[in-house]
Amino acid sequence: MLGPLEVRAADGRAVSVGGPRPRAVLVMLLLEPGRVVGVERLVVGQYADDPPADAVGAVQAQVARLRRVLPAGLIAFTGGGYRIDVDPDDVDVHVFERLAARGRAAVAGGRPAEAVETLRAALALWRGPALVDLPNAVAEAARWAELRLTATEDLVDAELALPDEDPVPRLRALVAEHPLRERFREQLLRALHAAGRPAEALAEFEDARRLLADELGADPAPGLAAAHLAVLRSEPVAPVRPPLPARLTSFVGRDAELRLLADARDARLVTVVGPGGMGKTRLAVEFARRAGREVCFVDLSGVVAGDADVTRPVLAALGVREAGFRANPTGPVDRLVAALDQDVVLLLDNCEHVVAEVAGLVRVLLDRCPRVSVLATSREPLGLTGETVVPLGPPADPVRLFADRAAAARPGVVVDPEEAAGICAALDGVPLAVELAAARLRQFDLAEIARRLVGAERFRLLSKGDRTAAARHRTLRAVVGWSWDLLTPAERAAAARFSVFAAGAPVAAVEAVCGSDDVVADLVDRSLVVFADGRYRMLDTIRLFCAERLRESGDEHAARAAHAEHHLALARRADPHLRDAEQVEWLARLTADHDNLMSALRWAVREDRPTAMRLVTALGAYWWLSGRRGGAGEEAAALLTDEVPDGLGEEYVSCVVHAVPRAAEEHWRRAAAVLDELGWTLRHPFGAALWGMAAGPPDEVPGEPAFAPDPWNAALGALSRGLLEVMAGGDGVPRLREALAGFRALGERWGTAQALDWLALLASRRGEWADAHAAWAEALACYEVLGALDECAELHCHRGESLVREGDFGSATREFTAAIESAARAGRTAPAEASLGLGEVARLRGDLAEADVLLRRAHAAALVEGGARWLSARTATALGRLAQARHDRAAAASWHTEAVECVRTAALAAELASALEGLAGVAVLDSDGVRAAHLLGTAVALRGAPIAGDPDVVRTAAAATALTPDYAAVHAAAAARSTEDALAT
Repeated sequence: MLGPLEVRAADGRAVSVGGPRPRAVLVMLLLEPGRVVGVERLVVGQYADDPPADAVGAVQAQVARLRRVLPAGLIAFTGGGYRIDVDPDDVDVHVFERLAARGRAAVAGGRPAEAVETLRAALALWRGPALVDLPNAVAEAARWAELRLTATEDLVDAELALPDEDPVPRLRALVAEHPLRERFREQLLRALHAAGRPAEALAEFEDARRLLADELGADPAPGLAAAHLAVLRSEPVAPVRPPLPARLTSFVGRDAELRLLADARDARLVTVVGPGGMGKTRLAVEFARRAGREVCFVDLSGVVAGDADVTRPVLAALGVREAGFRANPTGPVDRLVAALDQDVVLLLDNCEHVVAEVAGLVRVLLDRCPRVSVLATSREPLGLTGETVVPLGPPADPVRLFADRAAAARPGVVVDPEEAAGICAALDGVPLAVELAAARLRQFDLAEIARRLVGAERFRLLSKGDRTAAARHRTLRAVVGWSWDLLTPAERAAAARFSVFAAGAPVAAVEAVCGSDDVVADLVDRSLVVFADGRYRMLDTIRLFCAERLRESGDEHAARAAHAEHHLALARRADPHLRDAEQVEWLARLTADHDNLMSALRWAVREDRPTAMRLVTALGAYWWLSGRRGGAGEEAAALLTDEVPDGLGEEYVSCVVHAVPRAAEEHWRRAAAVLDELGWTLRHPFGAALWGMAAGPPDEVPGEPAFAPDPWNAALGALSRGLLEVMAGGDGVPRLREALAGFRALGERWGTAQALDWLALLASRRGEWADAHAAWAEALACYEVLGALDECAELHCHRGESLVREGDFGSATREFTAAIESAARAGRTAPAEASLGLGEVARLRGDLAEADVLLRRAHAAALVEGGARWLSARTATALGRLAQARHDRAAAASWHTEAVECVRTAALAAELASALEGLAGVAVLDSDGVRAAHLLGTAVALRGAPIAGDPDVVRTAAAATALTPDYAAVHAAAAARSTEDALAT
């Protein structure tokens, strides 16, 4: 991308990626390899302030074009954007940035030959202006152009240090091209001076001085002025090398943070803040090493807290000596100010324990020393006006750091990326913790390290570090303990209570558990808590340490009770909104607190069972709609008792539903009795839908359910009644349309999709294919907004069944495959209905062996999925039809009879009809056309109408007609009977 975009395959072949739009998308993705780039950012990057009406759809189309020409799986959709999985070393901009940084480090480290080789390789990557395929990225392109010029300047510095190089001609060209860039001018002066041409150097300076005055009204910068003075004095001019600590290990994983510091280089006070062990010192030193300015490094870790005189270590670092034993009439601050009459960066390291004293000194220096800048590291900001704070979190790629340190600790070790990623995630990516864990590879393998990192065990594992390091950096516990010791009693109490949050917390939750959030805000300043996106969060290592302190304090029960009470209130407040137009927003809000909700539930199961039962009930709709319906099964089962607790009848029913399949028969009977007593009037109405889906249809068609009088309940009542009518062989369409209107009026998506799905199913049975697919498309859109993957899988199966009857086996296969993929994304195995559909396609295509495998798998899965009678009947019917295709009369009869026995009830009359159609096929095998006609007609009586396009029924009817001339009369007579009469015979 350093020039017009070029894409090449592994064999060097050029790959065409299409027009300007796809090229722009690819460039934006390649700028962030391995990271998600939001769709909104992709839209702005292409269209700036004038996006088309369907900009998101346009981006999707452009990504689709890229996927057609790039390797499969290279571009993935994740969350709200796209990620390209390429190695940064396969992208020229990232290779250039890495080489340029390495070259600059070589210049600063006094290795000019290495610097020249590296920087020339970096600059050779450029073929023209950067990012020309991204016209709206003017600022980004300018940044890369500046990096190119900086690398060129570094290269010239390196060439000046080599005796055989003559950079003068190229420098004259660079000065001509960039006349206001003073570093080129300074380098040209140095080159001419070194070549014994002082007159030309002085003339060059005069030209530069005049141009700067005319164009900018400014004097030459200190570097250029110093070079001019050196020429006048005939002194050698050489870049000043900063007195910084030597690097003992490689520096990896902080490129983004270095860019942040570079962006803040004009600020006079920059403070790098972060928790202990995050690598603040290492980052600051590395930035200073690359910055190209004189740096004075001051380590304040040895200063005793409370010592007001922090000037002495600064004076010592500057080399300012005391004059014998006489008292100096000039105070230390004044001497420091006098010594700092120079262009220098003060790097003040480890300020957190003397932060007030450091802040006072820095205020004076910034006021009185205009040429001084300060770069500080601390666990909290200095709190001065004009301070630029750079928060330091975990590196973007801690696995790279782990692998690097592992190789040093145990040469030749092979680090599995997935195992290393798990270890780094457990340690929150904290660099010191990652390095301590990598060092343990001398004693343990990766699996053992991962096992020992569970809970507080990590503090024992990571208890050996560098013996030469400061005591607070030798072990993980010492790192956190140093921060804890600096807290006030109120801050310690708040930090301990905050540890009960499993996934951070918004302000309201913090106030409920920790008291005022002001103290927690102080913990943010201390780098023990992070505030981002409206939530406070604590790194897991710090949280575990604080949890130990909470247990020691005796305040744990009260803190966890407050935590559970707050999250029960949140669940109850959210519940009604999960049934209206704010459904998606409240699902997202609960999802953000999912870990906290589950933590509160698990604690309440042990310590406060009534609260636990109320949580199960209040969260029922959230769990179902967010695809987490089985996540609380064990907790719900643990709450079931032999008696219904007083006042908790609805809660008991909810626990039974969520305990599937752990609830015993007596629990179901007890719950059914409670519902009869309550009359279906529930405080959390979604519980009625959950009961219906878990318990399945009744054996008899019930009367009108007495749902509580609110709009969502009314719609649910219409939906329930419509489904029961359909299953019993009735019409059901008017009720379903009533339900659809009710859910749509509320803006509630789940109920809307349920009604649409069933209306589509009925339309497809009537052969109204276009209406059916339109309704399914709308239903699928509702489910996708909710992220309801299980419902998406079910809907794909319904569409697939319709397509089979339409004769489109290819499209049907794609729908069943999509159902399996949706289930997999939800963490579930292939649905029985999907295996059933694929098995039916295989049978109808004549692949009986494949059909046998798929249908038996579907039948086994149907039994596992709660033993649903209707699903078991369908799979048994399909196996019976397969036996018919093999002319195995006995097996066919057995399977179809099993199907009939599964659904021989009034409430499942429509499902019974399918089983009877299967038995009609057995009658054809027996050459009994009259019985086949009777059974097919009875199926029509039970279902209310034949199913359009069913190839098996069409084939059976044709065979029966050929067997008996009375087929039409027998069929008509059987079809004319009532449902009750048909069931009786």
